[in-house]
Parts: sequence; C-alpha cells; structure tokens
Amino acid sequence: MGNIELFIIAIGLSMDAFAVAISKGLSMRRMNYKTALITGAFFGGFQALMPLLGFMLGTRFESYITSIDHWIAFILLSIIGFNMIKESRGPCEVIEDRFNLKDMVVLSLATSIDALAIGVTFAFLRVDILPAVSMIGVITFIFSFLGVKIGNVFGECYKSRAEFFGGIILILMGIKILLEHLGFMG
Repeated sequence: MGNIELFIIAIGLSMDAFAVAISKGLSMRRMNYKTALITGAFFGGFQALMPLLGFMLGTRFESYITSIDHWIAFILLSIIGFNMIKESRGPCEVIEDRFNLKDMVVLSLATSIDALAIGVTFAFLRVDILPAVSMIGVITFIFSFLGVKIGNVFGECYKSRAEFFGGIILILMGIKILLEHLGFMG
C-alpha cells in the first residue's frame, strides 16, 4: 500500500472525528483555539493509537488468515464505510459544550473504533505501521482542529456530508484492495 492510499484512508478515517469536531464547534459561543487544539490532539492521538493496536493483533493472527486477508480488508472497510454512510443519514447527535477528560476519552474512543479494524487490515497487507499511524494521527488532528473552527463558523450543514464522504472513501479503498488481490487491478 502506497502513500496515496494511506493518505486517502487517513482522510476517510478522520471524517468521524471531523464530524464530532464540527459538533463541538457548534456548541461553542466563541471560537476557542485551545479547545480546538485539545480536540485535535485527542482525536488524532486515538486515531493513531487504535490502528497500532489493531496492527499488533493482526500480526499475531496473520499466519491463520493470510489466504483470506484481502477479503477481510474488503469486508472491514465496507462495513465501516456503510456504517458511516448510515450515520450520516440519521438524526444529529447533540454534543454539549464541555471539554472534560472523560468526555474527550469517550468521544475519541467512539470515533476511532474503526481505526482498530484498519490496523488489523494493515497487518495483513504488511503496511509499514509507524508512518501509517503517524499520517492518520496528523491528518485527523488537522481535520479535527479545522472541524471545530468550521462548526463554530458555519454550522451543522457539513457534519453529515463529512461522514457520508468518509464512508464512500473507505468502501472504495476496500474494493480497490479486493480487486488488486484478485488480479483485476495492477
């Protein structure tokens, strides 16, 4: 998997955090850059940590699953993508204007569970994990920081679109991985 594919996956993974960050920005009366930095750090940190944990789990079980790893990658990416699309169509969640440690950990975990599955996929695809998780963390940090700002300035209209397009990106990456392993793409 090349840097372009990793970059695209990182953008797709960051869309959940971006959507929640927009909601955080919506709940602020005035833009608070410290809060935006903290939000970016939490979301980016968890988005980097979870694929690393998934990678460690995946490498442990790799010998059992190598023959079907491309199907697992396709299924995991598709499930995550379809779930993001479904969430983009559902009712909006109200996120309060609170930034305590417990809330940030819960939100960070909730937005990074899909990254755990991506980490398992990375193990099967033999991705160089440190650059991959660094890219995911940095991109999620940037998107989350910008999400707080966008939410504070523009409002709710971007939240569902971000989740929708993030889901589409992950599904397309899953299809690409499957087609490459089946020999339809070179």
